[in-house]
Amino acid sequence: MKRLLLGFWVVLSLLGLFCRGEAMVDSIVAVVNQEIIMFSEVEKLVVASGIEIRAGDRLERKEQVKQVRQKVLNQLIEERLIDSEIKKVGIKLTGKEIDAAVEDIRRRNNVTQEEMERVLKGEGLTLEEFKKQLEKRLLRTKLIHVSVKIEAPGEKELRDFYNKNIGRYRTLESYRPGHILFRVPMGATPDEAREIRKKCVKVLERIKSGEDFGEMAVLYSEDLSAKDRGDLGLFKKGELVPDVEREALRLKVGEVGEIVKTDYGFHIVKLLDRKEGTAPRFEDARAKVEMDYYEYQMEKAFREFLSSLREKSVIDVRL
Repeated sequence: MKRLLLGFWVVLSLLGLFCRGEAMVDSIVAVVNQEIIMFSEVEKLVVASGIEIRAGDRLERKEQVKQVRQKVLNQLIEERLIDSEIKKVGIKLTGKEIDAAVEDIRRRNNVTQEEMERVLKGEGLTLEEFKKQLEKRLLRTKLIHVSVKIEAPGEKELRDFYNKNIGRYRTLESYRPGHILFRVPMGATPDEAREIRKKCVKVLERIKSGEDFGEMAVLYSEDLSAKDRGDLGLFKKGELVPDVEREALRLKVGEVGEIVKTDYGFHIVKLLDRKEGTAPRFEDARAKVEMDYYEYQMEKAFREFLSSLREKSVIDVRL
């Protein structure tokens, strides 16, 4: 819901950064076709979001702040250009269209009118203020559809797009790790942890000498997976404890790795199986490919449209 409320803009923020150390005097930071943009407008967007500059060096912090302000100013310039073009083309919306869009957002998010207004209030907006923001977005969308034309792609264009971007259609790689866990209790002393690791080392040596990993898991693992001979089941990248995953993924199928230490204790890891991600046939992915192609071309054409607006406009940046 919050993403929808943010709408057309990507609002950047450096919360708490701009209120310390330097007093800002409002001034004109850009003029776009005789329309001015004030420093306070830039700051209002910059201070509204939550990203903090973490650079320790003061000069580096200033440079990063400057870059964020310039990015926000560029965004405001584009908004001015688009709004000016909307007036020029004569695009308008009726109250019914705006109300219908609000209702569509409410329905898609499965919230009541009261819940929606409560969320808006949490964002510091009234329903009427949200409608005004939504109206701007809808007008800009209409302008894009009026000004940006995308020809229907042919079979060759779609297949080329699919082949160049096949990674986005590929299923994620999956892998099946096994482990033998020697738990280190919370509050264990360094000496106690060392003794537990020694037990782990002895079991690893037995496995490397030829003893069966599964049998060792049944005998020694202090994890529920011991009953499954250490088999943890299938995982996709990012789903398992990072250190265990890293060790498993560097192994070949059937290979046993080195001892891994985590917050749970010491692990002996084995890669039991691995399945590479597979890409669907073009025919099976065609609907998504066509949608992705259209979005890509629309974004590309919109950037070109904005570039053309800049070229025929008078823009004086003073920031």
